[in-house]
Amino acid sequence: MQDWLTAQEAMARLGLKPQTLYAYVSRGLIEARGDERDSRRSLYRAEDVARLEHRKARGRRPAAIAEDAIAYGEPVLASGITTIERGGLWYRGQDAARLAESAKLEDIARLLWNCGTQRFPPLATIVPPGEPLARIFAVIAARAATDRPMAGRTKKALYLEAAAVLDALVDAIAGGPGEGPIHARLASAWSCEAEGAEPIRRALVLLADHELNASTFAARVTASTGASLAACAMAGLAALSGPLHGGVAPRVLALMREIERDGLETALAARLETGAKLPGFGHPLYPGGDPRARALFAAFEPPPAYAQAQAAIGMLTGEEPNIDFALSALAARLALPETAPFQIFAAARCTGWLAHALEQNETGQLIRPRARYVGPAPA
Repeated sequence: MQDWLTAQEAMARLGLKPQTLYAYVSRGLIEARGDERDSRRSLYRAEDVARLEHRKARGRRPAAIAEDAIAYGEPVLASGITTIERGGLWYRGQDAARLAESAKLEDIARLLWNCGTQRFPPLATIVPPGEPLARIFAVIAARAATDRPMAGRTKKALYLEAAAVLDALVDAIAGGPGEGPIHARLASAWSCEAEGAEPIRRALVLLADHELNASTFAARVTASTGASLAACAMAGLAALSGPLHGGVAPRVLALMREIERDGLETALAARLETGAKLPGFGHPLYPGGDPRARALFAAFEPPPAYAQAQAAIGMLTGEEPNIDFALSALAARLALPETAPFQIFAAARCTGWLAHALEQNETGQLIRPRARYVGPAPA
């Protein structure tokens, strides 16, 4: 299937008038780009047209509309926090890649939580012994069991509570309470302050939010029940732990170990022959390449094995590395623990979970979709 269609082809397939096609583009339903052969024309992404064509063919029955709304990439609720447009990631209208050049995660938290210059004093969290992932879940679960629900609380109280939840999660990663910027605390915990603090800071900013991904949606559904902010963070953590979300880094590491064991060409050929997707490459929301990966790679030199794999996979598949591959390469460069990519991801994305929880709480609405039943008919 061709990748791009002319306006005439797109309108013919969808039965649209020109003004309707342009409205679809402005709403982000169809991506458009200039025609290199004719500067007066635009081309329209065929994949987007095909998706809309499929939806139109199914009709506008309520069940079909609901099922499409839950499909990957379709909007399901209004939010003023983050959007993915024009191949970029935007936090409240600001380019995340540009913010990553100098901002700290604390700055992004204030931006996403929409709380101005609110100061967040660090708190001393009691961190239980154990492996980092066990500590993270234990600390947030303890708060979820005791923190008050959001209902009826002032905005300032909720902002302070959000800061406390984030600080507790960082303490759990670091192994105990600390002071200073979050990226510096993590770099100190991993003994990589000189080389690691700057790229870790950048990674935290780039991973802070990603619109309604699985973990954020889980946190937002939890917030819609009026639960505490810690409970919302716990829901986000649970979803993030899945291998298709925050658990991609171990799959990237497994690929790199296969490459080390079998050689680059053999390992990639074995994967591609089975039709398996290579972890850490491509992203359906970024057809032109993940801008977060580009922004993170600008802060460090990947290890030779990762650079060679990136070049070879690009040649074979045409796909660019995504943020999961970049984060895995960073962990390898800094000789971080194997679970460090997940820990960085969790610390960063917690700011987004809390932002969405605060925003959902403002609506006072319960998120309660319906299922399209396909089981046996009721007796």
